Amino acid sequence: MTLIELKYVIAVAREKHFGRAAEACFVSQPTLSVAIKKLEDELGVAIFERGGSEVSVTGIGQRIVTQAQKILEASSYLKEIARQGHDPLEGPLKVGVIYTIGPYLLPKLVRRQLELTPQMPLILQENFTVRLLELLRLGEIDCAIMALPLPDSGLEIEPLYKEEFIAAVPVNHRWANALSITTEELKQETMLLLGSGHCFRDQVLEVCPEMSRYSSTEEGIQRSFEGSSLETIRHMVAAGLGITLLPKSAVPEISTEENSLVRYIPLADPVPSRDVVLAWRRSFTRQPAIDALVKAIKESGLFGVTMVD
Repeated sequence: MTLIELKYVIAVAREKHFGRAAEACFVSQPTLSVAIKKLEDELGVAIFERGGSEVSVTGIGQRIVTQAQKILEASSYLKEIARQGHDPLEGPLKVGVIYTIGPYLLPKLVRRQLELTPQMPLILQENFTVRLLELLRLGEIDCAIMALPLPDSGLEIEPLYKEEFIAAVPVNHRWANALSITTEELKQETMLLLGSGHCFRDQVLEVCPEMSRYSSTEEGIQRSFEGSSLETIRHMVAAGLGITLLPKSAVPEISTEENSLVRYIPLADPVPSRDVVLAWRRSFTRQPAIDALVKAIKESGLFGVTMVD
């Protein structure tokens, strides 16, 4: 039994597909399949039920997957314990961040972090919240910048900042010169949304719950479109295809030709917002590194947000 085999087991349990799991582990499918079959033979049990287009985990397999996650996490703790004998600020810090925060925070954060702790390079990864939580549990990242709410996952949480939402409309829209608009008014507009998996999409749907029912109706083709990123959606707004809500940090600080095609309109009270936090495993041993990262984030000068003291 090896840690690599356990990593493959967890990947298949997550993806429910040997091919996708192999891609996620950067190995060929035969390599992954042979390793898992070897482990099943060694344990004398079937971890997965194979058949059809999707792989399922057996009853005993689920217990093995759970224990495998604990073993991989424990192995990462050994490395952290060894690091405690050195400067906790020495060496890389693996940081995850959700897609709707990364493009706006990371350039400013990295610049400030290099000024404060150049001996602690950041290894950055953007992903969905659910995937970042899994990477945290596996010890593949050290901490993650995400938005509340988070499931009760036994993580330490440090509040970072609160960020209001703002409406983005085409320059020729009837609201282009409005001082503010209400969330009630948004309900009659063609809304541009992020695709499934983005927590910011869910937060926008809390503001405009009517949009969620359009995805399954013919009317939805006219009332709601989906984009793969906030920048894609901003370009769609500039092209006059609809309006959207953005986190305030996504508002450009510098005017460009593209930006001139979009107007940003504040929302009337109560203004919807999101709370951004840093999360890490309670057993993570480099607390000074976490503190240094929090300091760099709060001193990054991120536009349009209210930092938490």
